[in-house]
Amino acid sequence: MSNRLRDGAVLSGATADAIRSGDRRALARAITLVESSRSEDEDRAAELLESLVTPEAPSWRLGISGAPGVGKSTFIEAFGLHALEKGRRVAVLAVDPSSRLGGGSILGDKTRMERLAADTRAFIRPSPSGGELGGVARRTRDVIRVVEAAGYDLVIVETVGVGQSETTVAAMTDIFLLLLAPGAGDSLQGVKRGIMELADLICVNKADGALADAARHVVSDHRAALSLVRPHETFWTPKVEACSALTGDGLYAVWAVVDEYFAASQAHLEDKRRSQASAALWDEVVRLATARLAADSERKVLRETLETEVASGAMPLRRAAQRLLDDR
Repeated sequence: MSNRLRDGAVLSGATADAIRSGDRRALARAITLVESSRSEDEDRAAELLESLVTPEAPSWRLGISGAPGVGKSTFIEAFGLHALEKGRRVAVLAVDPSSRLGGGSILGDKTRMERLAADTRAFIRPSPSGGELGGVARRTRDVIRVVEAAGYDLVIVETVGVGQSETTVAAMTDIFLLLLAPGAGDSLQGVKRGIMELADLICVNKADGALADAARHVVSDHRAALSLVRPHETFWTPKVEACSALTGDGLYAVWAVVDEYFAASQAHLEDKRRSQASAALWDEVVRLATARLAADSERKVLRETLETEVASGAMPLRRAAQRLLDDR
């Protein structure tokens, strides 16, 4: 083993030990390394992940999505505080949209969850989406593993929140919660393919004050809609609940449903995790293959030629893609 690899392994082991001991700075640095897109950090990140020990008791992985303005941050803070009361340690991985022009993100979730962020039993990590589709960041799966190794047994992944396309989070979490607001649509809205179809639990937030009646109607509409959709899990029928993250009303019912889900999923959790690993592996293979193809200088001329032919209509898109992959 080279000195460089040996030294990297020692540093990774030391960092892993610090993470397990509860060193929050080490945890933050580890996540920064894992999320890094620099090629020189790839090996160090892989060594660190290999040095982490998987907890004996599986964590709860909860994915949360919802359109902007639905109250995701308020809900997550209220739900997270309730989880702390139940003895859980909570990690929130919040994905913020990145600018398509400058690439930056606001990353303001900590300021929107001040009470939860102030509790030492909770850890909030905002991350930029980096232009990734599906509402999550490129390395969210790896970050889940890091915070689980640090002892956080409820991992909440909050998606960007852009709407119907945010289904990737369902492939990396155990239970997928969709947050709606009163006035989110009738039962026809509820049977749309995509994000609604994957939800294990739909919560209608802001069910208080003048919106309480509207919230009850949305709950009724979506319960009726879900009765027309075949459940995607053999052991679970999706549920719809109303709550107010602002007042706390209904949060106990939401927690009870999440608790019920994990109790029902115990016999199936190993298969779910295997499916998550399979999806993660394939995504990584596609990412690496695409990166290597783009960096192949020998194919650059061919790629530029094919781009010109596709743009002019001289060659069909699928034929050009086959040429690019098959030519040596």
